[in-house]
Amino acid sequence: MKTFLIVAQVVIAVVLVASVLLQPSKTEGFGNVLSGSVDTFYSKNKPKTAETVLARVTIGSAVLFAAVAIALNLV
Repeated sequence: MKTFLIVAQVVIAVVLVASVLLQPSKTEGFGNVLSGSVDTFYSKNKPKTAETVLARVTIGSAVLFAAVAIALNLV
């Protein structure tokens, strides 16, 4: 059981790191204030884009990572 949890922890950690690194940077910041930006319908409503999927994978793998860490602590 402990070996399975350790292997699961390593696999989830790799998925978590990959999903964080694959996300696009959001460095628009202050430059966007000066130039102004126009939000389109597409940019406001994007439930199926790659960015949204990566965000959900990141959140899911982070929750799984925490759950497995707690399980490892209890075993």
